Amino acid sequence: MKLSTKGRYAVMAMVDLARHAQAKPVSLSDIATRQEISLSYLEQLFARLRRAELVKSVRGPGGGYRLAKTSADTRVSEIILAVDEPIKATRCTEMGATGCRADRSKCLTHDLWEELGNQIHAFLSSVSLLDVLERKLSTRIIEAPIQAKSDSMAAAS
Repeated sequence: MKLSTKGRYAVMAMVDLARHAQAKPVSLSDIATRQEISLSYLEQLFARLRRAELVKSVRGPGGGYRLAKTSADTRVSEIILAVDEPIKATRCTEMGATGCRADRSKCLTHDLWEELGNQIHAFLSSVSLLDVLERKLSTRIIEAPIQAKSDSMAAAS
């Protein structure tokens, strides 16, 4: 699975917004400069983020954007889904309704890739903007393999 620039840039911009929006709204041109993202691309992304009610726009002098929810309540998965970035690892459509193969059957590894997509979605749903800002990701990443290892050892007993 490859996350496109749309999803990555949306998350980068939202983290930047969370970091700088405490005192006043943040302009997209400031985010574009800091994150080295095209302003016109950010405008497209923020239109989608606004429709998903993840950001609020403030008009007028000193206007810009604010988070619609706290950084602790804004999940990375919400951001990625808001910009129409699918979180899946299979090449099938409609949640497996159509198989990967020409005859519409599922390939031998379909369930593996589908579960990987589920795990990625679960992980991104567990991560807030605040977690990214405070760099609290390593414990989530480390815990998963340890848990899986202990589960497999328990099953072997």
